[in-house]
Amino acid sequence: MALFNRILLKLSGESLMGEKQYGIDEKRLGEYAAQIKEIHDMGVQIGIVIGGGNIFRGLSGSQKGFDRVKGDQMGMLATVINSLALSSAFTAAGVKNRVLTAIRMEPIGEFYNKWRALECLEAGEVVIFSAGTGSPYFTTDTGSSLRGIEIEADVMLKGTRVDGVYTADPEKDPTATKFSEITYDEVLARNLKVMDLSAICMCKDNDLPIIVFNMDVVGNLKKVLSGEDIGTVVHP
Repeated sequence: MALFNRILLKLSGESLMGEKQYGIDEKRLGEYAAQIKEIHDMGVQIGIVIGGGNIFRGLSGSQKGFDRVKGDQMGMLATVINSLALSSAFTAAGVKNRVLTAIRMEPIGEFYNKWRALECLEAGEVVIFSAGTGSPYFTTDTGSSLRGIEIEADVMLKGTRVDGVYTADPEKDPTATKFSEITYDEVLARNLKVMDLSAICMCKDNDLPIIVFNMDVVGNLKKVLSGEDIGTVVHP
């Protein structure tokens, strides 16, 4: 029995690189699709936002001389590429799915609106939200918060390379300790890099809880949905 009926799953584009230095690792893509199929088979309604950092990140592009707006638009297109890769992997695994885009680009994907997204979710399709919010100066974290709130998700699951929220970056600070749970206010007060500030504030204002966990460990997604105590819960 799944703990949640409808989720927004935020995936890291960088994690999609797997063992590669750039782009999409087919093995990691297949693992993600298999894990998501597991919870889809449990009857969970699944919306997904995936980043584009494995291909292009707008903010880092602007630091290298790209116009910020054009850089962010390039980043949005990177998320579309990743979304299409996920869609292809789902189709191969026999999972019905739909790519919705925040920018018009039919026939690559349907133009997003909340009512179409809910219709697809309730029909049992995995819905992949691509192109961020469709506007520059917003990250895919903020896009995830926005879509999670719009589709009235029970929770946002943030799948990352680390197994929760720590007092500092555990990849840089070996003394960092993990929280099993933490409030939005404490995340903001400690300036913890769970998600960007806009995303955290949106979740706080709309009471959308977040569970941060390591998606790169096969089986973890099902464990979270089954109520196992892994990762970190961020709550009011």
